Amino acid sequence: MKKILKSVCIFIAIFTILGGTAAGFFIYHKYMPVNDPIDPVEWFGVAGDRVAIVLNNELLTDEKGRLIDGEIYLSLEWVNQQLNERFYWDQEEKELIYTLPEEIIYADASTMGSNGKPLFVEQEDKVWLLAGLVVNYTDVRIEPFVDEAAKRIFIDTEWESIPEAKLTKAGKLRVRGGIKSAVLTEMTEEENVLILETMENWSKVRTTTGYIGYIQNRCLGVQSEHHFFSNFQEPVYTNISLGEPVCLVWHQVFSQQANQAMEQLMSSAKGVNVIAPTWFMLTDNEGNYECLADKDYVNKAHAMGIQVWAVVDNFNKGDNVQSEILFARRTSREKLIKSLMEDAKTYQLDGINLDIESIKEEAGVHYVQFIRELSVSCRKEGIILSIDNTVPAPYSTFYNREEQGRVADYVIIMAYDEHHAGGEPGSVASLGYVKKGIEDTLKIVPKEKFINGIPFYTRLWKEDGGDVSATSMGIAAAKEWVKNNGMILEWDEELGQYYGELEDGNSLYRLWMEEEKSLRKKMDLIWEHRLAGVACWKLGFENPELWNIVRPKE
Repeated sequence: MKKILKSVCIFIAIFTILGGTAAGFFIYHKYMPVNDPIDPVEWFGVAGDRVAIVLNNELLTDEKGRLIDGEIYLSLEWVNQQLNERFYWDQEEKELIYTLPEEIIYADASTMGSNGKPLFVEQEDKVWLLAGLVVNYTDVRIEPFVDEAAKRIFIDTEWESIPEAKLTKAGKLRVRGGIKSAVLTEMTEEENVLILETMENWSKVRTTTGYIGYIQNRCLGVQSEHHFFSNFQEPVYTNISLGEPVCLVWHQVFSQQANQAMEQLMSSAKGVNVIAPTWFMLTDNEGNYECLADKDYVNKAHAMGIQVWAVVDNFNKGDNVQSEILFARRTSREKLIKSLMEDAKTYQLDGINLDIESIKEEAGVHYVQFIRELSVSCRKEGIILSIDNTVPAPYSTFYNREEQGRVADYVIIMAYDEHHAGGEPGSVASLGYVKKGIEDTLKIVPKEKFINGIPFYTRLWKEDGGDVSATSMGIAAAKEWVKNNGMILEWDEELGQYYGELEDGNSLYRLWMEEEKSLRKKMDLIWEHRLAGVACWKLGFENPELWNIVRPKE
């Protein structure tokens, strides 16, 4: 019996020891920190000449820079998207172009920076910009780390102050908060860090050695504010203002003879201070255009106290015009700009009105560059530059109305053609459509540069069985049609216009009418939002009474 009891006691002792050992082992693994370092090259995802990019304290996983001849280069595409859209690559000329308010800067493969390195490099079917070049023209700060295997560059576009602290004791910077997280680097006492985020026991910090990770709060001393200061001088795009609300009317001209009708057409146009004749019609991809300008026309307009902003369009004679080709060539852009400036001087024009429509998305970046370059010449010559646009929409963002609003004098939104021939029947410009167009534009264009366009026309829709057709009619002609055909119009408060239907045999006619009341609603929106003015399409479509509605607010 004694032997049995002795054996049991021994067993219990061994079990206790083993259990205690297991518990200790468990406790050790649960509470003891991991000290295994992570490979920085692996962490930053770089190898060879690749350079990691940390943008505003976030490591980018899908974009890398390049280390070329000891200097960091960034892809032009990425720079355009994230930092500065004004760096423009002319593929035809193999030139990098940067447009300032009064100067256009060109660089080719032989152009060197102050460090003796190329400003750009073509590599891997991409254009790469010297990081220092980007800094010269962009309000950013950079901090490169290229003397170690994990090459990286920190780029910051934000200038708000950030808390900072000095370490009171050495510690380990970890990938995540927690002692089981891998170690990024060892931190020493007295080292400064920027504090990006504070949690209960850990803080996310940025080190002076080029790491972002987590350190225990007990290692941090008293916090203070770290202030950043920018020495960057933002380019100032001086603009020409009419000095009063704009009341513009477009004058569609198809021949020299049509110019003679201006005085008669303008005889009842009260309050108009700008007329925009369609004089310059692009004809090819070389920068040529057909000119219908008339010096006598300009003199008569000036005698009436009216400025002349000549229209440049790509559709009246544009069968052979591909905007993605025309505007992508430096030579064609320069030729077009030079010709426009010469004609502006010859005919004493006050302004140029660009009406470039229905371009392909691929042409967008080139068209915007043309606007920048044209704005330089207009600014030097004292010529007002205005740009016509459709209402903002997801499918037309490449027109870059925001950049237009910076470099041009006026941005005109053609707030009509809500429903157009070939589409579903509906209003040309319902009140809600106009209101949304104004509100969306004001998010990206200053109100003092924003001119809203209104229609002097409507469309008469005809539905015959499954066939739908539309006829454009000036307001005066539409009123006459309604009177002659006995159509009854009823006011639609939501649309802000009159609506009528008329059956004639198998045909159904539908009309969303524009007239004094509907246009007054639109004008109220314009003055309510304190826009720069109104633009009317087109002269001759109106009845005289409309000019009592469409005029600068007194």
